[in-house]
Amino acid sequence: MLGQDIGIDLGTSTVLVYVKGKGIVDREPSVVAAQTPGGKVIAIGAEAQKMLGRTPGSIKAVKPLKEGVICDYSVAEKMLRHFINKAVGNSVIGAFIKPRIYVSVPSNITEVEERAVIDAGLQAGAGKVQLIEEPLAAALGVGIDIDEAHGNVVVDIGGGTCDIAVISLGGTVISDSIKIAGDSFDDAIIRYIRKKYNVLIGERTAEQLKIKIGCVYRRDKLLAMEARGRSLVTGLPKTVQVSSDEILEALKEPAGSVVDAIRTLLEKTPPELIGDICKNGIILTGGCSQIYGITNLIRRELDMKSRVADTPETCVVTGLGKAIGHPELFKRK
Repeated sequence: MLGQDIGIDLGTSTVLVYVKGKGIVDREPSVVAAQTPGGKVIAIGAEAQKMLGRTPGSIKAVKPLKEGVICDYSVAEKMLRHFINKAVGNSVIGAFIKPRIYVSVPSNITEVEERAVIDAGLQAGAGKVQLIEEPLAAALGVGIDIDEAHGNVVVDIGGGTCDIAVISLGGTVISDSIKIAGDSFDDAIIRYIRKKYNVLIGERTAEQLKIKIGCVYRRDKLLAMEARGRSLVTGLPKTVQVSSDEILEALKEPAGSVVDAIRTLLEKTPPELIGDICKNGIILTGGCSQIYGITNLIRRELDMKSRVADTPETCVVTGLGKAIGHPELFKRK
């Protein structure tokens, strides 16, 4: 017998959980800390994230998803079980009736990767697992009436993937997914600091630089921030001053790849929908869509207007909540 309906935005960086009738009930980093050997889970979510890069040899903190798909099945299953149990709670119904879960996945996910998500969900305690493409869920979350015969472009820039789709008449007309997104931006910053200053910084430092002074279009006012790392010359701790213009230079390549992917998809879009898209513009969702200057970059490179959704990080999981009860929106298995 099946119980509660739970929507899970299983992101590379963050997991968001929606429970029908309650809304968004949980939001935590996609990180698991476990003992080695043995694999006993020590922490999941925010507590585990604090351990990244700081654990002794007996504890390993890992991200079980990479580029939008499961890369460590057993850890992903434990993480899913944790979030499902938190969502269901200790109710009598939750203890005896398995919930239905609805999971968002990248547009170009393979059958093998789909199977891994479904199997992990079932092993984690779900009675049924259904999948929906992230851009379609994001469109619902933004509030687009996807049933209308009008073309809309949604670009969901998450942690592991950038998913782009043209949506019309209740479905995806054409879509693409590239493995360049928030994590790629962080890696680009790490490489830039290493090359320019001979200093190695960590992932969390790179992420803070991206959030606080990052940009993909020149800022009106120059910002700066200290970054602490290890000198590759002396091996000792070193602090460097990094400017927003330097981060702009570091992000030029990954940001350009995102714009190129949007351009390629538009070139393949049926001409009947292009007029709608020019009128409606491009809608940006996902955490990395909040980086400074992304709409200006799109306007300059593609000569198209765009806007960032009001709550870009929660659009996909909100859309999952709206999709529950509409089986035609989910991928056929």
